[in-house]
Amino acid sequence: MDRIGTPDLEVRARIEDYALLSNCRTAALVSRAGSIDWLCLPRLDSASTFAAVLGDESHGRWLLRPTDPAAVSTRRYDDDTFVLVTRWESAGAVAEVHDFMPIGLDPDTAIRRTDLIRRVVGVQGSIRFEQRLSIRFDYARVMPWVRQVGSPGEPCLVAMGGPDAVALRGAPLKPIDHQHRGELTVAAGEVRDLQLTWFPSHLEVPPALEVEKELGDTKAWWQDWADRISHDGPHRDEVVRSLLILRALTNHETGGIAAAATMALPEEIGGVRNWDYRYVWLRDAALTLEALLAHGFLGVAGQWREWLLRAVAGDPADLQIMYGPAGERDLPERALPNLPGYEGSTPVRIGNGAAGQYQADVVGEVLVTLSAARAAGLNESGFSWPLERELLRFASEQIDRPDQGLWEIRGEPRLFTHSRVMMWAAFDRAVLAVEEYGLEGPVERWRGLRDRMREEIDRDGVVDGHFVQHYATTEVDASLLLLPQVGYCPPDDPRMLATVERIEQTLMSGGLVRRYRTATGVDGLSGTEGAFLACSFWLVEQYALTGRRGEAAALMDRLCELANDVGMLSEEYDPVAQRQLGNTPQAFSHLALVRAADALAMTESRMR
Repeated sequence: MDRIGTPDLEVRARIEDYALLSNCRTAALVSRAGSIDWLCLPRLDSASTFAAVLGDESHGRWLLRPTDPAAVSTRRYDDDTFVLVTRWESAGAVAEVHDFMPIGLDPDTAIRRTDLIRRVVGVQGSIRFEQRLSIRFDYARVMPWVRQVGSPGEPCLVAMGGPDAVALRGAPLKPIDHQHRGELTVAAGEVRDLQLTWFPSHLEVPPALEVEKELGDTKAWWQDWADRISHDGPHRDEVVRSLLILRALTNHETGGIAAAATMALPEEIGGVRNWDYRYVWLRDAALTLEALLAHGFLGVAGQWREWLLRAVAGDPADLQIMYGPAGERDLPERALPNLPGYEGSTPVRIGNGAAGQYQADVVGEVLVTLSAARAAGLNESGFSWPLERELLRFASEQIDRPDQGLWEIRGEPRLFTHSRVMMWAAFDRAVLAVEEYGLEGPVERWRGLRDRMREEIDRDGVVDGHFVQHYATTEVDASLLLLPQVGYCPPDDPRMLATVERIEQTLMSGGLVRRYRTATGVDGLSGTEGAFLACSFWLVEQYALTGRRGEAAALMDRLCELANDVGMLSEEYDPVAQRQLGNTPQAFSHLALVRAADALAMTESRMR
C-alpha cells in the first residue's frame, strides 16, 4: 500500500492511481484521492454518469475525502474481493471508506437498479469528510434535473435526465456551482453509509438497501469465487488478483467478457490512439477463457460458449471480431467533442470501427479455446460442434484473404504471419476433434488445409531464419511470441530463437516489449505508443520455456512491480515517463500475466 497525501483537486490522477469496483455488469474507477471519476450505468458499455477521467469534475464525478488537505491515505482490497478499503489519517484521527458495488444476483432486480455504496467507518478520533457530487448523464451531455425527496433525518437526492435517474442517500447535499456539496463527520466506532442507486427514470425510486447484508453478501461472493482458484507457484497473489479482474470484466448475466472497463484512455499522452475497449473481443474473451480453464473454472467455458452461439448466430460470413456484452453487433465508432480527453488526448471515441474489420486469427483463437475446453471435460451441447464446423467452413472460404491482424491495423490488409498461424491452428484443432474425440467432419479436407497453411508459413513467413510480421517484410512483431503457445512450433525451434533475438534487438524499450515498430507505418496511424504489457509477459513465457529462467523471473518481477498498489494493469506502459497508458484494467495484460506465472510455475516444478 502506498501512503499519499491528498492531491490538489486540479492535478490529474494518473491511470495507475485508480482502483476498480465491479458488480460483474458495470465498473467504477476510484482515484487515490477518493474520487469516482468513471462509471457507466447500468452496464459497462452504457453512457457514462461520471466521466471526469476524460475531462474534469464538470464531466461528472463523486468525491469523498477528508476536509483536511494534509490527510494521508492508504488503500487495499478486503482480502480477495472488490471491496476497496481506503484508510485516511488526519491529525491523529483515523477513518476508513469501504467502497463496493453489490453483486445483485437477481437478474430482474439488476435490470431495475444498480448500486454503489460508500461506507465511512470511524476508527480513531474524529474526521470530517466532504462530498462533491456532479452527475452528468450521457457522456456529460445531459445536465440532470435534481430535486430533494428525502426528509432531514433521511436525506435523499434524486437526479433525472432522459432514461436515467440516480438517487443518493446518506447525507445532506446542497447545490453549489452546478454540483452538490456536503460534509459529514465520523468518530471512532461510528458508521455512515452513502448509497448511490441508478434506476430507469420512469420508475419509482427503489428502496434503500440493507448495507450490512449487502456488504457481507458481496464479500462472500467474491471470496468464494477466489477460493476456487488453483495455482501453486510464484506470484500467487498477482495471479489471484488478475483472475479476479478477469471475472470482474465478465458480465454476470450474459457471459460476455469485456476487454477493459474504460474507453479513450490514451496509448500516447496527447495522441490519437484512444479506443473504446468496453466490448467483447472474441480473441480476448477466448484467451481469457483459456486462463480461467487452466485454473479450474470449467463452468465459465460453458456459459461463454452459449454467449458465442448467440453472438455469431446466422451466416458465419457476418462474423465480427467484437460484440457488445450481450452480443450486440452495432458498435459504430464516433467522437465525443464535448469531452476534452485524458490530459488532452483526443479524439475521445465511443464505439469501435474495428468491429467491421476482417481479422483472420479470430476463428483460430475461438477453436483453440473450445478445443481446450473439450480437453478439460466440457461436454458437447447440441450446437457446439455444429458451430465449430460452420466457423471452419467460413475460415476455409477466407483462407487466401489478407486481414488487419491481431493489432487491428487501420492500414492496408496484409498476410500477417500470426494470422496465418491461427488459420493453421483452426484446422489443426478440427483434425484433433475428429481423431481424438470422435466428432464427425471432413477430416481429410481439414488435414489438407492445415498442411497447406504450414507449407505456406514455413516458406513465406520466415526470412533469414526468423519469423516475420507479414509476408512482405523483414520486420518482426511481438505477436510471433504466440506461435509456440498454440503449438505451431516448440519454443526452442531455431526460428523462434532467432525471432526472439530480433525482437530483443528491435522492439525492446526500457527492458519492455513493444508490439511492432510504429515507424514502419504498417498500422496507418500517426504517433507512437508505449510498451504493450501483454507482449512482455509473452516474452517471460518464452524465456521460461527455453532455459532462460533467470531472465524470465527477473522480467516477471519487473512487470509485476508495474501494477499499481491494488494489482491493476492497464494496456501499456511508458518506460520513459514511468507511467501506465491505455485502457484499464486490461484483460489482455492480466491474462498474459497469468500465463507467464503458470510457465514459471511449470519450470520450477520440473526443476524440483
